[in-house]
Amino acid sequence: MPQHFPDLPPLVPQRGTAYSRALCKKLFLGQGWTVVGEIPNLPKAVAIISPHTSNIDGWYGFLAIGGLGLKITVLGKDSLFKPPFQPLLNWAGLIPVRRDSAHGLTEQVVATIHAHDKIWIGMAPEGTRKKAEKMKSGFYHIAHAAGIPIVMFAFDYDHKTIYCLGAFTPTGHYQQDLEQIMQRYVGHFSPKNPDWLAEPLQKLVKKN
Repeated sequence: MPQHFPDLPPLVPQRGTAYSRALCKKLFLGQGWTVVGEIPNLPKAVAIISPHTSNIDGWYGFLAIGGLGLKITVLGKDSLFKPPFQPLLNWAGLIPVRRDSAHGLTEQVVATIHAHDKIWIGMAPEGTRKKAEKMKSGFYHIAHAAGIPIVMFAFDYDHKTIYCLGAFTPTGHYQQDLEQIMQRYVGHFSPKNPDWLAEPLQKLVKKN
């Protein structure tokens, strides 16, 4: 597959410099990877990526995001945001949240989304790199409560490709919407560690 790296549309939150983007892009492409699909031109979104079966997912994801110049905000335990780590975590794009309850977490993240003109929240639906029995619904409830789309990305280790699978607007009917989201992944993913692939994604492998 020819190597490709899409341009970042103007409304999407951005970070980095021309130098940092060029370096990350060079490292990413130099390892034989490519990014396929156009990035939706959205100022706010919940960005999800699957499958997540290895720590090295983070390395390739970091290089792809850095090469694009895409600013992704992720969630971190509020207890971590203390000196001397707080400035580093803020720079890295983490936002502090209390994980006392799922409902409380959603409210905190939605408030953060509403406080920004541009923000993409990054989440892994499996919630763990180990084999998950189901997808966690937090990403969906945050997107629906905030009234923003879900942008889907997929790792395909067989073809060294990260796919952008487009955007999906949640309707509030979680199970029906989840089935539609999962269908976007059919034929566009393969895990680093197949034994740790989440069960919902295992079912999709048979359709590939």
